[in-house]
Amino acid sequence: MFGRLTLEALPLYSAIAAGGAAVTIGGALLVAIAITWLGAWRYLWTDWLTSVDHKRIGIMYIVLALIMLLRGFVDAIMMRAQQAMALNSGGYLPPEHFDQIFSSHGTIMIFFMAMPFMTGLINIIVPLQIGTRDVAFPFLNSLSLWLTAAGAGLVMVSLVIGKFSTAGWTGYPPYSGTEANPGVGVDYWIWAILISGVGSTLSGINFIVTILKRRAPGMTLMRMTPFTWTALCASVLMAFAFPALTVACGLLALDRTFGMHFFTNAHGGNMMNYPNLFWIWGHPEVYILILPAFGVFSEVVATFSKKRLFGYESLVYATAAIAILSFTVWLHHFFTMGSSANVNAFFGITTMIIAVPTGVKVFNWLLTMYRGRIDFHPSMMWTIGFMVTFVIGGMTGVLLAIPPADFLMHNTTFLVAHFHNMIIPGVLFGYLAGYMYWFPKVFGFELNRGWGLASFWCWLIGFYLAFMPLYILGFKGMPRRMEQYNDPSWQPYLMVAAFGAFVVLIGIACMVMQLYVSVRDRRKTADVSGDPWEGRTLEWATSSPPPAYNFAILPEVRDREPFLDMKERGVAYQRPAAYENIHMPKNSMVGVAMGAFAFVLGFAMIWHIWWLVAASGLAMWIAMIARSSDDDSEFMVTAAEVKQTEDARYRALAARTATRTATRTATRTGNRK
Repeated sequence: MFGRLTLEALPLYSAIAAGGAAVTIGGALLVAIAITWLGAWRYLWTDWLTSVDHKRIGIMYIVLALIMLLRGFVDAIMMRAQQAMALNSGGYLPPEHFDQIFSSHGTIMIFFMAMPFMTGLINIIVPLQIGTRDVAFPFLNSLSLWLTAAGAGLVMVSLVIGKFSTAGWTGYPPYSGTEANPGVGVDYWIWAILISGVGSTLSGINFIVTILKRRAPGMTLMRMTPFTWTALCASVLMAFAFPALTVACGLLALDRTFGMHFFTNAHGGNMMNYPNLFWIWGHPEVYILILPAFGVFSEVVATFSKKRLFGYESLVYATAAIAILSFTVWLHHFFTMGSSANVNAFFGITTMIIAVPTGVKVFNWLLTMYRGRIDFHPSMMWTIGFMVTFVIGGMTGVLLAIPPADFLMHNTTFLVAHFHNMIIPGVLFGYLAGYMYWFPKVFGFELNRGWGLASFWCWLIGFYLAFMPLYILGFKGMPRRMEQYNDPSWQPYLMVAAFGAFVVLIGIACMVMQLYVSVRDRRKTADVSGDPWEGRTLEWATSSPPPAYNFAILPEVRDREPFLDMKERGVAYQRPAAYENIHMPKNSMVGVAMGAFAFVLGFAMIWHIWWLVAASGLAMWIAMIARSSDDDSEFMVTAAEVKQTEDARYRALAARTATRTATRTATRTGNRK
C-alpha cells in the first residue's frame, strides 16, 4: 500500500542525520505554535497564502529564499568543516552523508534560494516600474509560487523521510541511474526540480507578457528601466531554457521508474544526451540569475550616485547580447568528455566573447559613479563589492574557456572557486542589494544601515577567505568533491576556507539582527513619502507600501527616468481631479491546493505509492478545471475607496512636509542666535 515507504526510511542511520531531521521537524512545529499563539492562521490564509497580489507573492518568494539560504548554508559549513579535519581520517561525516550534503547544497542554492529570490524581486518591482496594477496572469503567478514551494518542500522532507541524492546537484548518469543509486535520493532530486521547474517556466511566460503588454502609456521599450530590461531577458531565457531541464529530468525519471533506456548504453540509449540537455538549461540559468542582479546594480548605482545612468542604450544591447550568447556556450561544462577539437574551439571562443558585454556593463557602472555624489548606503556597498570580486571570477572564467587549461583544472577546486566567484558576488550580492534598496518600498520603513554594513563586510571578507584558497588548491591539483584526503599541504588552505565560511555565518547573523533592529525601530525610520532615496523610476511614485492597486491613476511616461521627470516638471504629487473604479483579481486557494497536490504527487512518485499518484493527479486536474470554470475571479475597488486611501497618503505627506519645514525653521533660528 505504501510502496517503498517503510520504517527504515527514518533517518536513524547517523546521529547527524537524525539531528537534522529533529531540527527540521522542531522548526516547523515552533512556527506552527507561534502562528497558533498569535491567532494568525485566518490572517495568514486570507491575506497571504491565497493572495494573488504580485507584491505579496514576491514577499513570500523572498521569505522562501531566505529560509532555504539558511538551510543551504548549513550544508556549506558542514562540508567546509569536514574537509578542514579530514586529513588522513574520515572526519565526522560518512562518505554517503557527505555526498548527500554536497548534492543538496547545490540544488537548494540554485533552485530554491537564488531562483525564488530573483522571482520575488521581479514580482514586487517590475509591475511597479512599468506602471501597471498587476501581472498579466495573477493566478498563474500564485501557481508558480506554490509549485516552487512544493519542490522546496520535497527537499526538506528528504531530511526526515528517506535520503537525498548522492549523485551531485547535476545528477549525471550513470551514477544517477538505478544500478548505481537504487534508493529514493535521486528521485527526491528529480521530482523537486521537475515540479519547481514547471513553476519557473510559467513565471517566465507570465513576465514576458506582463512587460510587453502592460506597460504604462508612453513607456516604450527604450524607456524601460534597466531592471525591467534584465527581467524581460531573464524571463525569455526561463521560457526557453527550463523546458530542456524538464525534459532531461523527465527522461531520467522514466529511466529510473519504468526501466527505460534514454541515458544508458543499453538498447540504444546515450548518456551524453543528458549533459547536453542539462547544460542547455544550465548555462542560460547562470544568466537567468545574474541578469536581474545586473539590473539591480544599475538601479542602485544611478540612485546612490545621484546621476543619470551612463550608457543606457549600450547596457540594454549588452543585456540582450548576453541573453542570446548564453545559449551558445553550454558545452564548456563538459570540455573533458571527448568532443572534437573543432567543437571545443567553437565553444571556447563563444565563452570568451560573452565576457565582452559583461565588461561593457562594468565600465558603464564605473562611469556612472565617476564624479557622482556617492551615498555609501549598504546597497551601494554590495554593488562596489560585486564589481571588484566579479571581475576576478570573470577572468578565471575566461581562463577556463581555454580547452587545454580546462582539461587541467575542470575537476579541481579551481572550478568550485570560479563558480562561487560568479554566483555569490554576481547573484547573491545583487539580490541582497535589491533587498536593502527596495525594503522601504515594500514595508514602509528603512533597514538599519549599521547592521547592513556589518553584514556586507562579513560577507565580503568571508567570501575571499572561503574561496580564494580554493583557487590555490586547484593549482595544487586538489580534486573537487573530496570527502577526505592524504596530502598535508592542502589542509592549511581548507582550514582558512572553513574560517571564511564561519565569517559568512556572522554576516548572516548580522542580517537577522538588522531585520530585528529595523522592525523594532520602524516608527523612527518610517517612509511616508514613498521616495526615501530620491528615486528616479516609477516604483517610487507610489506610497510605501503600495496599495493593492499600485497606482490610483496610471502614470504617463515621457522619459526613461519617469519619476525624476515628474518631479522636475512639478507633477509628481499632483492630486487627480477624480478617481475611477479599479478592477482587481480575487484571492484564490486553487494555487495553494495545486501546489499541495503537486507535492503529494511528487512524494508518491518517489516512493512508488501508485494509488496516491492517481489520486493526487486526479485532484490536480479537478482543481485546474474548477479554476478554469470560475468566472467570478475579480472584485472592484470603488472610486470612493481609492479616494479614501489616497487622501490618507496625502495627509501623511502634508504632515511630513510641515514637520520638515518646522525643523528647518528651528535650525535657522538656532543658527542665527
